[in-house]
Amino acid sequence: MKALRPAALAPIALALAALPAFATTGYFPHGYGLKSEGMGGTSAALAQDAMGGATNPASMVFAGSRLDLGLDLFSPRRSAERSGAGFPTLNGKVDSGQEWFGVPSLGYNRMVRPDLSLGVTVYGNGGMNTSYPQGNFNCGAGAANMVCGAGGLGVDLMQLIVAPTASYKLAPHHAVGVSLLLGYQRFKAEGLQAFDNAPGFPPFTQSPGHVTNRGYDSSTGVGVRLGYFGQLSERVSVGAAYSPKMHMSKFSKYSGLFADGGSFDIPENYSLGVAFKAAPAWTVAADWQRIGYAGVTSVGNPSASSAPMGAPTGPGFGWRDIDVLKLGVSWEMNAQWTLRAGYAHGQNPIHPQDVTLNILAPGVTTDHYTAGFTYALGKDSEITGALMVAPSQSVTGPSMFNSVLGAGAGGNETIRMHQFSFGLGWAKRF
Repeated sequence: MKALRPAALAPIALALAALPAFATTGYFPHGYGLKSEGMGGTSAALAQDAMGGATNPASMVFAGSRLDLGLDLFSPRRSAERSGAGFPTLNGKVDSGQEWFGVPSLGYNRMVRPDLSLGVTVYGNGGMNTSYPQGNFNCGAGAANMVCGAGGLGVDLMQLIVAPTASYKLAPHHAVGVSLLLGYQRFKAEGLQAFDNAPGFPPFTQSPGHVTNRGYDSSTGVGVRLGYFGQLSERVSVGAAYSPKMHMSKFSKYSGLFADGGSFDIPENYSLGVAFKAAPAWTVAADWQRIGYAGVTSVGNPSASSAPMGAPTGPGFGWRDIDVLKLGVSWEMNAQWTLRAGYAHGQNPIHPQDVTLNILAPGVTTDHYTAGFTYALGKDSEITGALMVAPSQSVTGPSMFNSVLGAGAGGNETIRMHQFSFGLGWAKRF
């Protein structure tokens, strides 16, 4: 553990914790590390950097001793619109205000022996952020935001993981790995007064005063990621990784918003991958990933649940489990330049009947187109860049306010998002 120099890494981890993280497949990112991001997020069967604690810990012993630092500029463009409401003052459209975010990452790996490596990966696992202005809505009691609360409307969720990682070769071409996942979450919500048992609305929550405008709250937890990496031949490698649901402490300030008294665990996820060296300079990779959003009560419970908000079976975002298919290719053009491209397609986790609560978290993106490069600065250092573009996607469904204010009173709502990101990183081999 002395080789990991945790005291030197601690300030960087704290800096990462202070910054928000945002994501694209639901609220997970499409890839971890700039090389993976440029190849459509493929990573399970590749050993390109020290980000294995976020992807496949077994890959680290094949990555060698290195340090990887990266920063993405991520821009999600989100909007919400209501039309056809029986009360015309409920109709309108708002765009989320914050559109640029910095998402950092860090990976460090040290070969302790030829068959053993120790490292640490620090990364933003995902997040949700919206910041809508009040707009020109009126729910019958004066000016209001889109969901009949006061002032601006939105949420801010950030998930940070610090992952100490060990990777061991069982044989020259086969390895297993384990990452201890030390999780930290931060959350706040604003503008949800209508769900806080406000006058004129049903008693939505079992914990009034713990729904909205409580400032930031934090949560911690511990989990694990297991991995296998195998080089089946000089041309083919395979990989697999699994992380069970990560139980996090509850957001006590928001015990009346999230199901089970403020619970917000990190979902189970696993992936399988294969990489094929089609020619000496060409590598093609494919990953399949499964994210178990439905297994987290506050995320997976249907929003139309008859139980009050904050109860174990209370309303959630109604997200389903999703599958994500990732494809990527890299070309070592010469000794200095490597070019990458990729595509990722994930299922939309949001059902039309759950659209109202998902105004807060419009994670509807499904397609991601990526490109990237690495430029060797010398024998032991390099810079890497990655670009991602996700076209606009939307979901339309009946407003929750149809049942609250009368049939047809709330009309239909549409949530929409498109996004892009560009990142640069520096790596040092030693």
